[in-house]
Amino acid sequence: MIREDMTRCLRWEIQMHEPFSRVWICKDYGRATTGADPAEWGRTVLAAYLAERPTRGETFRVIVRTDNGSQSITTPSQLTGPGWTADPAIRQALPGYLRGALA
Repeated sequence: MIREDMTRCLRWEIQMHEPFSRVWICKDYGRATTGADPAEWGRTVLAAYLAERPTRGETFRVIVRTDNGSQSITTPSQLTGPGWTADPAIRQALPGYLRGALA
């Protein structure tokens, strides 16, 4: 049984929507062993990725998959909540190029 506070492996994938073929293309991916909430992890990864790159009108999302087979999909509209900031513990666990984008 997986509890919310248990450490687990998260696999995340940043995807860009290609409107002409109507498919999602993988732009980046990674994994981490953490007890962080998968939805919060997705918000932090997407915020960092979008902060580092110009989007030029493209549509991005992040899918976070957990060991138990569940997944969380994060879109840019979920980053606009009032007062949302990236959790410092999650930021620290990100790869360097994403961590630097949120500095």
